Amino acid sequence: MNLHNQIKQLIIDCLDLEDVTVDDIETDAALFGDGLGLDSIDALELGLAIKKEFDVKIEANSDATKAHFFSVASLASFIESQRV
Repeated sequence: MNLHNQIKQLIIDCLDLEDVTVDDIETDAALFGDGLGLDSIDALELGLAIKKEFDVKIEANSDATKAHFFSVASLASFIESQRV
């Protein structure tokens, strides 16, 4: 499974999005607000799941972190940058 789909599945699993499939989540679409519609509670849960799954450090409340969480594509880029 490629990293984008792995992240999409993690979003579905950790946020219990029962009616959403990997294909429903657009790689470049916003995860919050008008995109997938996630909120700040979802962000916390997703952040913890990503830290656990991919063993990356995420700074809380930083502008960089908000940018990383914009979309699946930006999360994948962040995770890959941390795996050096």
